[in-house]
Order: sequence, then structure tokens, then C-alpha cells
Amino acid sequence: MSMDGTQAAEGEEYGPFGRPLFNDPKAKALSRVGTIDVGSNSVRLVVFDGAARSPAYFYNEKIMAGLGADMRQTGRLSVEGRARALSALKRFALLCNGLDVNPITAVATAAVRDAEDGKEFCEEVLRETGLNLWVASGQEEARLSAQGVFLGWPEAEGLMCDIGGSSMELAEIGDGVVGHRVSSQLGPLKLKGLKGGYDARKKLIDDTMHDLRTEVSGTYNTIYLVGGSWRALARLDMERRGYPLKVLHEYRMTPKSVLQTVKWIRGKSIDELRAITGNSEARMRLVPIAAQVLKSLIQRFKPKALATSSYGIREGLLYEQMPFELKRRDPLIEACRWDEAKNARVPGFGRQLHKFIEPIFGSKIPYERARLIRAACLLHDVSWRAHPDYRAEVCFDNATRANLGGLDHQGRVFLGVALLHRYKNSRDGTRFNELFELLPEKDLKAAEILGKAMRFGAMFSVQRHELMGEFSFHPKKKVLKLKLHPETRDLYGEVAAARLSALASAMDAEIDLR
Repeated sequence: MSMDGTQAAEGEEYGPFGRPLFNDPKAKALSRVGTIDVGSNSVRLVVFDGAARSPAYFYNEKIMAGLGADMRQTGRLSVEGRARALSALKRFALLCNGLDVNPITAVATAAVRDAEDGKEFCEEVLRETGLNLWVASGQEEARLSAQGVFLGWPEAEGLMCDIGGSSMELAEIGDGVVGHRVSSQLGPLKLKGLKGGYDARKKLIDDTMHDLRTEVSGTYNTIYLVGGSWRALARLDMERRGYPLKVLHEYRMTPKSVLQTVKWIRGKSIDELRAITGNSEARMRLVPIAAQVLKSLIQRFKPKALATSSYGIREGLLYEQMPFELKRRDPLIEACRWDEAKNARVPGFGRQLHKFIEPIFGSKIPYERARLIRAACLLHDVSWRAHPDYRAEVCFDNATRANLGGLDHQGRVFLGVALLHRYKNSRDGTRFNELFELLPEKDLKAAEILGKAMRFGAMFSVQRHELMGEFSFHPKKKVLKLKLHPETRDLYGEVAAARLSALASAMDAEIDLR
């Protein structure tokens, strides 16, 4: 966003992340956005609320209607699925009215798009609910799902793969742009009714994937997986591996691990898979078929990694409405700013705290680490209402399990450890040892230092940053210098001295206090 005068000065003052945008009129217009996704397998309402760049889920409800269950046999929507979908849409329309959500964007995908009675169903929905269903083409569905990936991963580069009940879409993504897109019939709900069972499905899947690979011919190090069946597979991969952080968004898998999980799934019953994941029977019956598709996808496209995205077409609809300057923003930082503005005791102090402790980490710190430090400072006080005995654990849980975009699993644990040490000197005796193991020892130490720096800096809650004093660190000499300001030096009491000592000890440094 181009700025001039005062705005430019304020933008520079806020650094690489720019001024907060959630109070900008364009962003506030997106503060409550309703989207309805009428898919082949499920019908879902999501109402977004909060920081528009990294939204909170104000309301989220799904019905496994099965609209496309009979498509292969009849070419028409399932009679039972159609009735269930219409019932759900009537409920969703009334809910949105009660939640003051207007307008509502309602999109239908492959089942309605391909069914002989798809147009008739849309007319019935409009007549009965007032909702105007927009039937997305395969190309549009791919574009929206890819935009959903960008909502959480602005830097995403590779191939987006969205699997629904009746179709599978691919889209090249990179530099914030959605490139070449294709749509196929490789939806597990549609494949389920294929005569000939496993072998017939395998041949159709492999032949179709061969054609897709011919059309989408680039090299893609990362494939971003969108859709409920992919998320169920990722959850099964977690369970097979004994992976401790049960957050699906940005969960990364290697092709080798996925192929092992696909083989492992074939030896399990549907009831066993349901017991492991908690998913519905309707979802889990599709997972073995989706596993066949994923195996073929890996064999043809040969990615180095697969990343699970919780964001898809619904989030893509929100991203579509964002002004350009908002799309460019870091979703993690914008969400942390919003959280601080709503929940901190002294909103705005996080930025002052960041300026105060930043010199400890030096000027050559990598950007990814710098943004985690900024995020931690913004979140350092948002959990103050928790019971003091559990505040450190609440902070860790909030960071590792919150709905935050732009944050991989290692970043979640780093942020969690830093915030834990904001309220607790030691992490011994906590229940998070398995999660700590996701970080290398040097990163655990860096997070501890950050937490203890925030723990000390929080004792200098003054209105102006310059009154907090001035930190500097000399790594070769192992000396941590602190110059107190004459007007506020009395803030440096007995507890502050103990916290400074703990920080210096974590840094293996001596204190030079002036």
C-alpha cells in the first residue's frame, strides 16, 4: 500500500509488517463474512470474524449430506442427499440472519455442476431459502481453493491439490499467483461406485493421473493438500507415526511416510479408522479410496514434501474479497495484533516490548525468527486472565493449538516455549515434553531466552519505549548490558533483578548494569 506524510512515517515505525490494518474500513468490512460450500459429500457454513487477514471461525457447522452419492449410477443428485442438503441450507440461512451475516456467499461444486438436476436443485434452494447458489466450474473451484492456501501460506509455492467428493483439482501456485489449473473426476465419492473394485479403481486413477501429469508438467517440490479426505489421511499418518502435535494445518509429510500410511490403512477396518480419528463413517468410507488417489499422485508428480492445508475453498472466498494491501500482510502478525488489541491488559505494549528486547538477538537474525519474536511480544500478555498456576501452560496451548496461519509446527512450538517462559522460569514438570522434542536444542534455548527477556521486560510497562532502558548484548565477551533510564530506574526492584539474572544465565552471559 502506498502511503505518504504521516502514514508513511507510521508505516516505517512499524517496520516490515506495516501499520495494523484490522481497523482500516476495508478490513472492517470483512469482519463478519458468511460462506456456504455445497460440496458432493458435505454442506458447510463458515462465518469468519476477527482479523480479516487471519480470521477466526466465528461459526462453523457441517452436514455430511452426500449429494453426489449416486452420481455414477444415475447422473443425478442423491434423493436423500438432496433432502438433507436442502434442510441444512434452510437452517444455515436462518442462522446467518440471526448472526447478522449479510451478504452470504454460497458456492456449489462438482456434484451440482455435473448432475442432470443440478440447475433444478439451485432453483429449489433459491425458492426455499433465498440463497443464490453460484455453481463454480472446475477451473474456478481450483482457483478458489488455491487462494485459500495463500490465506495461510502467502509464500506457498508448488502444486495445490484439492480433493472433494466428486472431483479433484490441481493448480500451480507461487509468488501469490494461481497459475495453470485442471479438474478431474477423481473424487472418492464418484470412484466408490465403480464396478470392479480396487483393481478397476486403480486403473482408472492411474490412467487419469497420467493425463493430468501430461497437462501439469512442472516440477513441484511441495504439494499442498486441501480437502476433508486429505485431512483424514494426514490425521492417520500422525497416529501411525505417534506424532505429538495434533494440528492438521501445516502438518508436513514425506512421500515415504504417506506411502507407508496408505499401506497401513489397507490393513484396517472402517471402524478401526473411525476409532483412531473420530471422523464420521461417511468420511472414513472414502479414505481408503482417497489413499489410492494420493499414492498415484505421489508416484506421478514425485514431490519432496506434502503439506496439509486446513484452508480451502471457503477461505479462498474470503481471500477473494480482500483488498490487495491486506493480502500482502503476514497472517501471523496481523492475528497476533488483533489478539493483543482485544485481550492484553495494555494493548500496544507488545510493540514497545519488542523494541526493548530486540537488541539482544542482534541485527542479522533471519526473517523467520524475527517474525516469531515479534509475534511472541504481541502475545506476551493475552492470557493474563488464566489462573496464575496454569498461565504458562495456557500460553503454550494457545500458541501451539490456535487457529493461526503462516505458522508451521516448529514455529508453533517455538512460540509456545517462549510464551511458557514468559510466565515460568523452568519448563521442567510440564506435560509438553513430547512437543519440545519437535525443536532442536538450540531453538529450544533461543525460545527460552526470548521468553525470559519478555518476562523481564514486562516489568517495565511504561508509556514510552525509551523510558524502558536500553539493552545490548556482546556475544564474544558474553556480556549483557542494560542501561536504565533515570526516570524509571526505580522500576528495577528485587523481582526485576532476579528475572534479569535468569535471562543472563540462560544466555550464559554476565550482567553489566548501568
